[in-house]
Amino acid sequence: MALDPLPDVSADVDTVVASIDPDTAGDEYVIADISTDDAWLSMSADAAPALSAWR
Repeated sequence: MALDPLPDVSADVDTVVASIDPDTAGDEYVIADISTDDAWLSMSADAAPALSAWR
């Protein structure tokens, strides 16, 4: 059975969140879609682009 890769556009709640999580190797920047299992990514917080760079 194939999974639908497109999000449910009828949802009216934001499900993508971001956080800075402390780790023994340094802070990690984590982005996750909390409506889907295992839909997340992380990178070193020092390597994450600044918000102004995303504009």
